This record gives sequence, structure tokens and C-alpha cells, in this order.
Amino acid sequence: MTTRRRQQYLVGVLAWAVSALLVLVTLQSLSYELYFVLTLIGVLVVTALTAPFNLTPRWRTRLRWVILLGLVVFTYLVFRRVLAVLPQGVFR
Repeated sequence: MTTRRRQQYLVGVLAWAVSALLVLVTLQSLSYELYFVLTLIGVLVVTALTAPFNLTPRWRTRLRWVILLGLVVFTYLVFRRVLAVLPQGVFR
């Protein structure tokens, strides 16, 4: 049972990631940062949509660490973008 659900989860995340890649290539907007953000959104959406109601398998509890790492990287990317927009010398 958990193997089937795990495969469904992986297929969902991979489908989202490939779709995001195709859309970015089609729009000629491909960048590592944008692809990472779209894939992270996909992981969060698929995780929410496939969440079990009564019992959480062990692999889903370990998934929280992957999501946390993704959110930390996302925060870093946003911080870098904010620093790029601010004028020089604001933090000095």
C-alpha cells in the first residue's frame, strides 16, 4: 500500500517538475532559481493533495526535512533578490 502511494507521489512530483520545465522552456524564461521555486511549489502542492487522513507513513515524516531544506533555500534566494534590488550601502 505505501509503495503504491509513494509511487503516486513521485509520479505527481515528477510530472509537475517536467511540466514546469517545459513551460519555462516554451516561454524562454528558464533559470535555475525559477525552476527551483516552481518545483518547490509543486512538491508542496502534491504533498498537500496526497496527504493521508488517518495514518502518516514514515517516508512522509522524512519528507518534512526535504521540504524544510527547500524552504531554507527559497529564503536564501529571496534574500539574494532583495539585496540585488536595494541600493548599495543600505546594510553598511
